[in-house]
This record gives sequence, C-alpha cells and structure tokens, in this order.
Amino acid sequence: MELWVEKYRPQTLEEYVGNEIIKDKIADYLKQGSIQNLLFHGVAGTGKTTLAKLIAKNLNCDLLYINASDERGIDTIRDKIIPFASSMSFNDVKIVILDEADYITPQAQATLRNTIESCSKTTRFIFTCNYLERIISPLQSRCQTFEITPPSKGDVLDTLKNILANEGIEANESIAMKVIDTHYPDIRKIINTIQGSIVEGQIKIDDNSLKNSQLGGLVVDALIRKAKLSEIRQILADSGSREFDDLFKYIYDKSSTLFGDNEGEAILIIAKYQYEYTFVLEKEICIAAMLNKLLKIC
Repeated sequence: MELWVEKYRPQTLEEYVGNEIIKDKIADYLKQGSIQNLLFHGVAGTGKTTLAKLIAKNLNCDLLYINASDERGIDTIRDKIIPFASSMSFNDVKIVILDEADYITPQAQATLRNTIESCSKTTRFIFTCNYLERIISPLQSRCQTFEITPPSKGDVLDTLKNILANEGIEANESIAMKVIDTHYPDIRKIINTIQGSIVEGQIKIDDNSLKNSQLGGLVVDALIRKAKLSEIRQILADSGSREFDDLFKYIYDKSSTLFGDNEGEAILIIAKYQYEYTFVLEKEICIAAMLNKLLKIC
C-alpha cells in the first residue's frame, strides 16, 4: 500500500498549496534554471521537504538528498557532500538537500561554510529545518531564508477531499475537520491519520486517537489545581499520545494566567525543555520533567 503523503506529494508549483509569495519567487528561479542557496524553516509537516524536492525535480540538476537527522556529523560532510559538490557534472547545476538541518552539529555546520563558498559555481544547497535558531548565523547569511507557513484549514480540507475523491472514498467533512483540528498544522500527520482510518471505503475514526486535542486543556487545568505530578503523568498516559509538540505552545500561551509574576521563569523552563525534547527518545519523560518544574512555580 502506497502512502498518500508520497502518492499525492505535489510535483509542480501549481499543485503546491499555500505560501503564494514564496511560490512566485521559486517560479522565477525555475524560469532562470538556477537557484540561490535556500533555507526553509517552519513547523513540522507543512511542506518544507516537499518544496525542496519539487525545486530539484523541476531543474536540470544532479541531486544529493541527505536526511540530517540520520547523518548529522562532520563525516557526512567530508565523505558525501564535499565529494559530490566538487565532482564534475553534465547537468546545469548540482543540488544538495539537507533535510532537518537543525540536527546537524554546530561543528559540521561550520565545516559546510567553506564548501558552500568553494563550490558556489556548480552547487546549490537547500536546507530545511523546524528550528531556525539551531542553524548557525554564518550558514543563515549564505542562504535566502523563507518561513514556510501552513495553508489554512479550509485549504487542507479541500486537499483531503481531492485525495479521497481520487481514492473513491466518501468524504465525511465533519470527521475530516475533527482530524484537522486535532493535528493542524501538521498536514503530513493529518493525511496519515485519515489514510489509517479508512475501513471498507469509509473514514472511521477512533476517538482515542483524537484525545490529544484535549490534552493541553487537561494539563493546564491540572497546573491550576496544583495537582500531584502522579495525576499529571496519568493524564499524559491516558492521552495515548507519543508526541507532545503542541503542548509547549499551549502552555506558553497560557503562561501569563498560569504563572503570574513567575511568567518569565516559566518561559525559560518551557524553552529549555522544548529544546531538549527534540533529542530525547522518550518524549513523555521530557514533558513530565518540565511539568514537574512548572508545578513548583504555579
């Protein structure tokens, strides 16, 4: 079974939804047959990788794609990127896509600076990342930076309806909107959830899979009540979720009400654990540790 996120990945700018100003700029590049070094940043699942691959597909180029979350050290730069960038090519340009570049170590990022400059006549780099602040300034200054924002919920619904129509599946808008409201702006997760919920040609959603939409409110309520950590851990467990990315922003948005004069300290705690969250294996432990700290200053 083919994943819908791959099957329906846009192949042209016309198929790409949202970010119209950025699309216009990319269209100019494609007409010229070349691009600058590019850095796309934004929240997960909003189309950064799709746009990077789309650019490469529509240029006469040699392509090297590297997922930097798997290959993030200096050895990758030395053994793969430098040989590729410095080799001859019979195409117009060579493109290196470094996906999830915020995982690349600072030392490896520093090594890339010289490669970008020394191979500038033949090679262009496209970086994608969730957290722009993890990309060192010298790399940012060598790229044209674009923030990729998610399309509206209405556009996401229209995209889902088109996919379902192509698959011969009846589109239940109310169920689709429940999924969108739960996982927005992560479009990839929305599409994967819908595909995984098709039973006998119909969308059948297990309400347990949508519990995470209520998680932020339950956690904030527990903090207000100064609940025991054991109760909060049970809330996390009952949510059935393995990912808690949205919880950081939810608590941050409520920080003034929750923490009063301690708001500044709370934001520092949230920022610290949001940074560490990306690198830990057990996300729930990281969230529980943060909430334990926040309980003490409520």
